[in-house]
Amino acid sequence: MLFSASFAAVQQVFSPALRAILWRSLLLTLGLLVLIWMGLTQLVRWLVQEHPWSDTYPFLDPFAVFLAGAGLFVALAYFLPAISAIVAGYFIDDAAEIVERSDFPLEEPGREMSLGMSLLFGLRFALLSVAINLVALAFFFIPIVNVIVFFGANSYLFGREYFELAAMRYRSSAEAAAMRKRHHLTVWSAGMIIAGVMLIPLANLLTPIFAIALMVHVHKRIAVDRRSSIEARFVDIRNP
Repeated sequence: MLFSASFAAVQQVFSPALRAILWRSLLLTLGLLVLIWMGLTQLVRWLVQEHPWSDTYPFLDPFAVFLAGAGLFVALAYFLPAISAIVAGYFIDDAAEIVERSDFPLEEPGREMSLGMSLLFGLRFALLSVAINLVALAFFFIPIVNVIVFFGANSYLFGREYFELAAMRYRSSAEAAAMRKRHHLTVWSAGMIIAGVMLIPLANLLTPIFAIALMVHVHKRIAVDRRSSIEARFVDIRNP
């Protein structure tokens, strides 16, 4: 199921119907990354200038700022999941509606969430992502372990949050969470796929749209399997 869902999601990301949303999400993602990098760089520059050694060793200031800027650029990879969450919260309904209409035309479309609810959910996702990835950042200088921690933490986070974003178009938040828990292995595996995309430079900028498309497919297929199972049990009851 996940292989076919992933293939369908990739097709959707580059489809003409989603192209406008893709470009807008890319611009928003890049814009947020630049703003965060500029803000953190200015913060480091201010801290260096306020350091008491700056008067004694003035040549260290520009060197320290340069290293801090380059280091922050690398560290932005750990903030990308949070930025992805904000972007996904903003575009969830537009992107999900296109995927539902094109790939599931015979099924009832989901309910559009209010912009406030989408952004609130995205912000919660982002704050949780920042907390988790700050912990993962502590392992940055431990080879292999840093990748495992980053990948493992974000696999769980992406699976949980993106699935619930897709599911909440059809059910309440509590029902979406309960559905995720019942199918936690499938959801976690889908999260691993999204985290894998996040590890690929440049491709990780496509994460919000890809993740939305993937989880729309995962949710739809789980829901279909669940309906089929319920119908089969009903038939068994009617025909003992």
